[in-house]
Amino acid sequence: MIMFEGHDPYLVALSVAVAILGGYTGFGLAARIRVTPEGHHRVLLAGAAAFLAIGIWTMHFIGMLAAPLPPDTGYLILPTIVSFLICVLVVGVSLFFVSTGEPTLGRLASSAVLMGVGITSMHYVGMHGLSGPFAMVHRPIFVVLAALIAIGASYGGLRAFLARHDGWQLIVSAIAFGVAVSGMHYTAMEGMQLETVGHGAHSHMAEGLAASQQVLSLVVAVLCFVVAAGFLLSLMPDPRKHTSAAAAEIEGILPETTAMAESVAIEAELAPAVAPRLKAAPLGGLGQPPRAAPVPRLPIEGADGTHFIDVAEVRSIRADAHYTRVHDGIRERMCPWSISETEAQLDPSQFLRVHRSYIAAIPHIAFVRKEGDGAVIELDGSSPHRIPVSRAKIAEVKARLGLAKRSTSTL
Repeated sequence: MIMFEGHDPYLVALSVAVAILGGYTGFGLAARIRVTPEGHHRVLLAGAAAFLAIGIWTMHFIGMLAAPLPPDTGYLILPTIVSFLICVLVVGVSLFFVSTGEPTLGRLASSAVLMGVGITSMHYVGMHGLSGPFAMVHRPIFVVLAALIAIGASYGGLRAFLARHDGWQLIVSAIAFGVAVSGMHYTAMEGMQLETVGHGAHSHMAEGLAASQQVLSLVVAVLCFVVAAGFLLSLMPDPRKHTSAAAAEIEGILPETTAMAESVAIEAELAPAVAPRLKAAPLGGLGQPPRAAPVPRLPIEGADGTHFIDVAEVRSIRADAHYTRVHDGIRERMCPWSISETEAQLDPSQFLRVHRSYIAAIPHIAFVRKEGDGAVIELDGSSPHRIPVSRAKIAEVKARLGLAKRSTSTL
């Protein structure tokens, strides 16, 4: 009888590290789904599912390489591939199920159960792919315990996804997820026994295309590189995001600061002379012309030229470097105006800048929910989409939606 007590500690540590890196990259991508334009959801969902599945599956087979298996053990190709496909499928379906619609506790729990059972199934299907002169026995109590650990890890990971964690919070969530998933694997391995037999009927020798441990080591090494590369890429700042935010902030703050400084200087030097004129100035501002009438249409750049869209059709506007992206409830299109210029041209009674990079059409807000330090609102249309609300704008959004009398905890 072969017991699994002599695992290679270095490979065990590597398996845990790969699971953590895969969890960080996967949940980091998944966390962006709820705050990105609708058209990018599928790409982010596929990337999140792929990195989570690769991290979990690679961790599993690094753990297998760390186990003291008989030297002539092989890995059947078909069950090994099926185990990976199971992992990708259940992770992708679980993330999709949670990312669409209202994330209720029942939806979250069912998704966690699906993902946990899927991860456990991946493990035992992969174990079924072992081929060698031995009989494999699994103790039921460890099977149940491994499944419960996998479900708990999945629940924690999905909660991190819904909370849209970043920074150290995402790091802590990834470490907890990686350790839990690895714990599931080694718990299941503790409950498995290989009984050495001959090449008789009861042995686990199976026919089919098989790979040696050396070939599996090469595949695992490549996948470790993929996980590490994805992790490093996720750490790189998004230049478009920073350019967009910086441009929006400079365009919104610099003119106001300059105008205020000029106004203070003139007022200090010529206060007696301008005082009568300031009293007679229109309500648009001290010594400044009143706000221009809102434009009825916004310019939209197309392949064949510039089109125009009625302001009433606009759901949201997103800063994109020195330009903006206008969402009409169906898709996003590019507008040549900056976010500050667009805000100045819109009717403030109908539109509100809810974030330094987003403007929302108040009449089209169909859903609002507190998330992290800020909030998320959903705009209606044929393709509803969600945009973030900064913490500083939550009170104003509540007031514009008639929610000012409700407690902050409900938003």
